[in-house]
Amino acid sequence: MATNPYEAVVNRGSWKSEQVEKYLPLVKRIAGRLAISLPQHVDEEDLMGYGVFGLLDAIERFDYARGVKFETYATLRIRGAMIDGLRTMDWVPHSARQKVKHVQEAFAQVEAAQGRPAEIEEVAAYLEMDIRELEGVIQQGQIMNLTSLDELAAGDEGESLSPLGMIKDPQAQEAYQEIEIEEQHRILADAVEKLPEKEKLIIALYYQEELTLKEIAAVMGLSESRISQVHSQAIMRLRGRLSRQQNLF
Repeated sequence: MATNPYEAVVNRGSWKSEQVEKYLPLVKRIAGRLAISLPQHVDEEDLMGYGVFGLLDAIERFDYARGVKFETYATLRIRGAMIDGLRTMDWVPHSARQKVKHVQEAFAQVEAAQGRPAEIEEVAAYLEMDIRELEGVIQQGQIMNLTSLDELAAGDEGESLSPLGMIKDPQAQEAYQEIEIEEQHRILADAVEKLPEKEKLIIALYYQEELTLKEIAAVMGLSESRISQVHSQAIMRLRGRLSRQQNLF
């Protein structure tokens, strides 16, 4: 890949180049947030490069007549381009996905038996797995967590949506649907509340305060790799717990 990921946009017209320059900070921030779900070998420059192409796509496709903010639309395109690029460079085999799912289920089972958050040593013992091997599976899960609680999708009007934001559906017409949605919200909130304090804080800083990986690391005084690992572990816990409630979803 070119050393400078923005070279591809230099000769595409002065106005377009000005728009790209204007919104590069948005690309950088999205890359900084996405980095929390990525293994260390992924270069942020590559992520930025994919994001620039997503920004170009947004500039070319955006329709002002729809009444949607450009930043909202561009965020969807930029993040989507980054994820598409990552998936082409880091394919996760079926066997690895099965291991990650097995670990998620193990977290849920140990916690259900203990009545409290499971320690990683307890999960390793339950699975009869070496702790380093377990940590390796958690790291593999990081690239699979790109669509964790933060996956964005385009709504009918191009607005930014996420699973957390979509839990309450304003279009729900039936009372039973509203009750079901409220119950889903309660289950997710309860699952987050039961996380260990460090994991709960990282989830809050990332999803509520919308800090980047670097910002969270600075706030908590931990390395970026450690923050990423703890975030991935928290997502595994949540997925494991929610899978036990899947009949309600």
